Amino acid sequence: MTWQEPIILASGSPRRRQLLESSGWQVSVHPPHVDDGQLDSRDVPARAWVAAMAWFKARSVLQEIATRSSGTILSADTVCELDEEVIGQPPDADAARTMIRKFRNRSHRVLTGVCLLTTDGVRREIFADTAEVTMGALSDEAIETYLATDGWRGKAGGYNLFDRVADGWPLEWIGDESTVVGLPMRRLQKIFPAHEPLDGHA
Repeated sequence: MTWQEPIILASGSPRRRQLLESSGWQVSVHPPHVDDGQLDSRDVPARAWVAAMAWFKARSVLQEIATRSSGTILSADTVCELDEEVIGQPPDADAARTMIRKFRNRSHRVLTGVCLLTTDGVRREIFADTAEVTMGALSDEAIETYLATDGWRGKAGGYNLFDRVADGWPLEWIGDESTVVGLPMRRLQKIFPAHEPLDGHA
């Protein structure tokens, strides 16, 4: 059984859309009415949290479009985890500063949960992928320069991997780098093989 097309991306993230379209898949965007930044994970493990949030987002979009659209809803949620603490998007620059300072000279995990849900509600798949990121000795000056750019907004852990590496931050990782930036493409490319992209083109 194949997934319905096109992909209905339940996210307003330009990066997630770019990742999908770069693989040749047809994508439409329908952000969910779920603000994960306002929710508290409390004692829920990070893997369970991102999987649950991905499901809530997909379900939110399904309720809105099921009667007028067909395809596969794809939703995702990304958090960092350090010392068993779930770290999401910083609400302000002070929170971003605190997060990034905690990451220095240590390794932390980044988890992205994904939900795939056909608009007829018949088929659903939920999974979470994990990568490990190590941040070296980043200076306070580099952090303050970065915070002034507002680049931390909307980023789990307050940073985006690709942009920070390009800016010279001391970052290394194990796992799928696309998981760190919000969508585990290695896993998704196995679900939607490259020789059968959703738009029907090789």
